[in-house]
Amino acid sequence: MSRLDLVAFVIDGQRYALALGAVERVLPMVAVSPLPRAPAIALGVINVHGTIVPVVDVRRRFGLPARDFGVTTRLVIARAGRRTLAVPADEVLGVVEVAAESVVPPEALLPGIGHVAGVVALPDGLMFIHDLDAFLSPDEERRLSEALDGSGA
Repeated sequence: MSRLDLVAFVIDGQRYALALGAVERVLPMVAVSPLPRAPAIALGVINVHGTIVPVVDVRRRFGLPARDFGVTTRLVIARAGRRTLAVPADEVLGVVEVAAESVVPPEALLPGIGHVAGVVALPDGLMFIHDLDAFLSPDEERRLSEALDGSGA
């Protein structure tokens, strides 16, 4: 039986996860600088050890209410295709191991949700495994690249 290592986190009471191999680090929330002309899904950018990293808003993608970030907010820094993104999370639960066979394809539960790689049923609820490579639409990716290029980042 093969196993998947995931970094689990919580947004608005719902558990999400990213593949451990995609996650570079988890940081406390820092001030996010605005990025003019960026797509609405981008909250802005942060500086991580000299690298400008876009912060993307999972809440907006899922139509969740906006929330102020607090001292407990964490940033999950992860690779997404050819760039690194920061995902704000209310709480990071840590690394969890799940059986690969327990991951249900998202189409079986949520047709048309292209940025979720799979869903895991846990004893106390569902955990959505994000596919950050598909999180940004091609248009959002293009607009984000243009905004970053225009900012000198």
